[in-house]
Amino acid sequence: MCGIVGYTGAAPAEPILIEGLSRMEYRGYDSAGVAVQQGEAIEVVCRKGKVSELAHTLEHFDLDGTCGIGHTRWATHGKPSEANAHPHTSCAGDIAVVHNGIIENFAELREALIGRGHVFKSETDTEVVAHLVEEAYHRLREAGTGDLRAAVAEAASQLVGAYGLAVMAEGEPGTLIVCRKDSPIVVGRGEMGSYVASDIIAMIDATRDVVVLADDQMASLTAEGIAYFDMDGNPLEPEVTHVDWDIDVAEKGGYPDFMLKEIHEQPRVIRDTLAGRLSGGALTIDELDMTPAELNLIDRVYVIACGTSYHAGLIAKNLIEGWARIPCEVEVASEFRYRNPIITPTTLVVAVSQSGETADTLAAIRDARVRGAKVFGITNVVGSPVARESDGVIYTKANKEIAVASTKSFLGQVVSLTLLAMLLGQSTGRLTGGQIKLLFSELADTAEAVERILAECGPAVEEAARAMVDATSALFIGRGMGAATSYEGALKLKEISYLHAEAYAAGEMKHGPIALIDENFPVVAIATDSPVYDKVVSNLQESRARGACIIAVATEGDEDIAKHADHVIYIPKVRDAFSPITASVPLQLLSREVAVLRGCDVDQPRNLAKSVTVE
Repeated sequence: MCGIVGYTGAAPAEPILIEGLSRMEYRGYDSAGVAVQQGEAIEVVCRKGKVSELAHTLEHFDLDGTCGIGHTRWATHGKPSEANAHPHTSCAGDIAVVHNGIIENFAELREALIGRGHVFKSETDTEVVAHLVEEAYHRLREAGTGDLRAAVAEAASQLVGAYGLAVMAEGEPGTLIVCRKDSPIVVGRGEMGSYVASDIIAMIDATRDVVVLADDQMASLTAEGIAYFDMDGNPLEPEVTHVDWDIDVAEKGGYPDFMLKEIHEQPRVIRDTLAGRLSGGALTIDELDMTPAELNLIDRVYVIACGTSYHAGLIAKNLIEGWARIPCEVEVASEFRYRNPIITPTTLVVAVSQSGETADTLAAIRDARVRGAKVFGITNVVGSPVARESDGVIYTKANKEIAVASTKSFLGQVVSLTLLAMLLGQSTGRLTGGQIKLLFSELADTAEAVERILAECGPAVEEAARAMVDATSALFIGRGMGAATSYEGALKLKEISYLHAEAYAAGEMKHGPIALIDENFPVVAIATDSPVYDKVVSNLQESRARGACIIAVATEGDEDIAKHADHVIYIPKVRDAFSPITASVPLQLLSREVAVLRGCDVDQPRNLAKSVTVE
């Protein structure tokens, strides 16, 4: 959450900053601001609202400086306002700071700084950094023993929490100092100068070769180049990462919004995630870095994740226990490390995070490794903290996902976790080579099934959306694999349409939720062909008897389901184990269509951000 961008070079900084912020607005859009070096002074302009508001305001300014920093905010400390927008400055306005993350000890630092005469202008945690740098910078300069880099390092040493920082000072024109701890910072060098951002996408036009800073690393950016250091000032030679995806992944490509574009990219995600995974009749996931013998020793699996990724984990639990017969627990990452879980050296912890930055998931990874577990990451972002801190990683091959509500990343996670479940079944001998080949072939066929859904189910989705657009609440139900799918469907609906939705295993409906059902309470059911199909139909009959409008996602050819549902969205028949891949797609489309009908911003729903880098 929150996006930072910085540039120093030969070109005017302001348009570069605005372009970078626009590309990172998925990280937060409560407010935005820039600081640009204008002669001997730093000019700061901030506005509440989206980056477009800031861009419009800047039309009335004449900022031609070639060094600057910018920020788009997702509020943590202090309400969205112009005063709380970044960049934040020192008392004299000669230091400017942008920050991604959260400073946990800011209250104590703020109180101490006020006691030393500092005056605060905002409610944010970030402002303490500007004042800490100010103190250190002027003291070191007067003593002739340091510069802005040393001042930032000294200030950072007092911070507890997560931070990605970019700092500039009037006294060192053309210089940006950046550092990080548990929050992403990417640095790159292009023909026109030096760049920094929270995300590669902000600088992809300028360079394809970037450095992803590790924790407790710093960089000094000037128009001439970039130097890297540890926090003690010792020079570093960091690893350079080459980015091979194209900028068009960040453009809508003719679709009305990013969410619809990304939903339509899902067949490619499935194919790319599976590419090269079957060799000689056996699954290979070399990135796991575990031998077949080591895999065979695994006697417990934890999947730790948050939100949409958690729902992917629930699907994986069914597959891992069914195919490998290994006990699997799915844990909300924010709770995992606080409950003293049972972990041994034969435990495999699978950390799932779209961004690879999720603070709670990272904390759970570290706790699991301390306890001796092998940790495997599943993420969409190369070089992300989850990837770096795991023993092995599968990249979901979704490329950049811009819409806040995850769609293609979710399907990439489900496919990746399905591969892992098959691999564990293979290593334990529970799945034969022939079974692996068959399962892999059918899994690959889901890409074509999703293409058919996208091509054919539009009218049925639109009809169902119109039937529920005026509701205030909805219930999603399913059984078996359908239950896990229904949880994701309810989350999608509530987060982008603001229509309250809950999901239950259908058998639980009689234990409370049925009391809510009436003619104004639509029920969305996953009623695909499965061993529990008849049970789901019974639950639909119970709902319909109480007047509910029933929307069913069902398998092609099932004419009987129309007797029990007011609206049916048909999808191709697939193996029940793979039904979440296909059944989730109409639910994504349904949620989007309801949101559009309700006039919501489907790409940037209120109060949410793409990357959650605080607990």
